Amino acid sequence: MPDILGLHHVTAIAGDPQQNVNFYAGVLGLRLVKWTVNYDDPTTYHLYYGDGQGHPGTIMTFFPWPGAAAGRIGTGQLTVTSFAVPEKSLEYWKARLKANDTPVQEAGSEFDEELLFFTDPDGLQLELIATHRANPDRAWNHGSVPVDFAIRGFHHVTLSENGYERTASLLASTLGFKRIQEQGARFRYAASGGLPGTMVDLICAPEGRPGRVAVGTVHHVAWRTPTNEQQGKWREIIRDLQYNVTPIIDRTYFQSIYFREPGGVLFEIATDPPGFAVDEPADKIGSSLVLPSWLESERSELGRILPPIRLPELTGGQADAAHR
Repeated sequence: MPDILGLHHVTAIAGDPQQNVNFYAGVLGLRLVKWTVNYDDPTTYHLYYGDGQGHPGTIMTFFPWPGAAAGRIGTGQLTVTSFAVPEKSLEYWKARLKANDTPVQEAGSEFDEELLFFTDPDGLQLELIATHRANPDRAWNHGSVPVDFAIRGFHHVTLSENGYERTASLLASTLGFKRIQEQGARFRYAASGGLPGTMVDLICAPEGRPGRVAVGTVHHVAWRTPTNEQQGKWREIIRDLQYNVTPIIDRTYFQSIYFREPGGVLFEIATDPPGFAVDEPADKIGSSLVLPSWLESERSELGRILPPIRLPELTGGQADAAHR
């Protein structure tokens, strides 16, 4: 069997792009690792945030739709994205979030984890989970948050389903996840030993209201596979199971296939290589608008359509920039 290594990225829908940059690069201290456009709709940005190098397992991405209606969080969706932070860092984060007008709920989880729950400016549901297993090599050392407290990639994601059994079977029997914990209607599965960035929680909510994808909701979740060859094998496996899987699509920074799991969440399997330094120097990633070669001839026109973005001043690398 080919490998699934854990989470690759989560992609959500935002409203105003500047507000999104201010929150994720400014308040949360993530690095903007790629500033580009949605290849399927180049009049929309595609903003990627992560650690210093944009490692898979740290990447949160957004399609900003200014002025679009809010979505509805519900079943058939990824409903909470949880990041890992160092132990004893939650007091810092609680103060930081409150100072930036972000209400915070301090709570324990069904699995006895210390966490903070909050939403971004568009209502997207987020958590910070304090853990001694947070990987120090997945922090952004030059961001707006001191490295001792900085986000260190994903901890897990939560999928809400009206019925979870078929999704659980896909995870365990096909994708190679193992059930490692359960409590009530929450079931935790993990790839690669259950480290942060490898876990997914399934919530069985048979009476839950179906979600609607728009601003403030997740569009899809991507799982990591290490090579193009293994991705090709995954496509064959998923096709043979009668899922409507897409052809392999070149996203410049990784190769992708997409299909809907039985509960309705859009799954992607994305390759680890080639990464975000393929089209700009590693120390400059995310500092200016990058277009794929087939759109370079339209840069001036896109510059008139896309709203300007300014990056927050950071401590080492990403200076203020604007594409016009």
